[in-house]
Amino acid sequence: MSTSSTHASPKDKGINWQAFGPGILLASAAIGGSHLISSTQAGALYGWQLAIMIILANFFKYPFFKFGTDYVYETGESLVAGYAKKSRLYLWAFFILSLAASIISTGAVALLAAVILGFMLPESWGLSNGVLSIIVMGVSWLFLILGHYKMLDKLTKWIMVALTVTTLAAVIIAAGKPTIMAPDFVAASPWNLATLGFIVALMGWMPAPLEFSAINSMWISAKVKSDHTTHRQGLIDFNVGFIATSLLALVFLALGVFVQYGSGVEIQTQGGAYVGQLISMYTATIGEWSRLLVAFVAFMVMFGTTITCADGYGRINAESLRLIKDDANISQQQIILWTTYCIVGGYIIITFFTGQLGAMLKFAMITAFVSAPIFGWLNYSLAKDQQNLSAGMKLYSIAGLIFLGGIALLFMAQLFGLI
Repeated sequence: MSTSSTHASPKDKGINWQAFGPGILLASAAIGGSHLISSTQAGALYGWQLAIMIILANFFKYPFFKFGTDYVYETGESLVAGYAKKSRLYLWAFFILSLAASIISTGAVALLAAVILGFMLPESWGLSNGVLSIIVMGVSWLFLILGHYKMLDKLTKWIMVALTVTTLAAVIIAAGKPTIMAPDFVAASPWNLATLGFIVALMGWMPAPLEFSAINSMWISAKVKSDHTTHRQGLIDFNVGFIATSLLALVFLALGVFVQYGSGVEIQTQGGAYVGQLISMYTATIGEWSRLLVAFVAFMVMFGTTITCADGYGRINAESLRLIKDDANISQQQIILWTTYCIVGGYIIITFFTGQLGAMLKFAMITAFVSAPIFGWLNYSLAKDQQNLSAGMKLYSIAGLIFLGGIALLFMAQLFGLI
């Protein structure tokens, strides 16, 4: 594919539902622990105070995600192929980081899906989170092996629509009758080093781990080959998905603010225990009748996230190894192998964090944020060489690297007791 694909064509005159895909997949992957758990907890614990950190995280990650979309349409290659062309060292650095991120992220979102599934099922069944995780990951694996990209593309659009409608309805209703503040309520401040870990975790998957820019570039490449989308359509798809997931993070924050903040109810900070409180937020506003419906939608969101993680990481790991070995193409068997690696490796991570969903989610989100400056630099260096970036975009990108790198260094300094 050449740069001529960016020019107008008959399909480029308008945008239609079929043209959406990779951007919505990115949004589906993003609506995970960062939105359902961390954003809502942030609102419940600190009100509107951390809205600025959600906005800044999305704002400063935006150019590095966009570079991936532009790169595919301008070169016909994925970001991973770009890393390989720039330097074998870049490719190896990406591959090693991706090997770790793929099992950490897949395991974390699958465990959260399993906890929500357990909330839906009768207690008499007595299924442990470990067993439920096997079910979630096994079904995800079969789904990908049997249907793969086309089924994934169609399903995630409807999952996103259902989640958006349900959450907006809950927030609108809650805004009309916000929780009455407890008489002895004292607002807590998040602006201290003790809360830094929570803030870093909140921003780590906001809107998604930055390595998802490479995953998105693989999805875009598949979409271009199957549907022949244009650069304009690709950018609309990306922007809709990115902006939607950024706004939804604030919507989830608002849900925590309107339903729990200042209510005097103890906020469960552990991910598993918080699932029940999260579902109760919806039922307290929409009505008790919606409990199972909301739980089902939340489960489907996390199930979709599990699928997108396993599919996306499987693709970029297969692509990385192909480039390392200088093979011409990726076989379907290789993608299946790496998808299986994500599923099995993710389950091993789950067993390591048995009974500690909150700790696992926090670990995954913090790992994603600390590695974000590295992935950001890879994308910026590639875009700077490949694209004619404006002075404004260069400054925007450098500011993003300083923001992401500065907070990551501050967190590392605190972690190692230097401050």
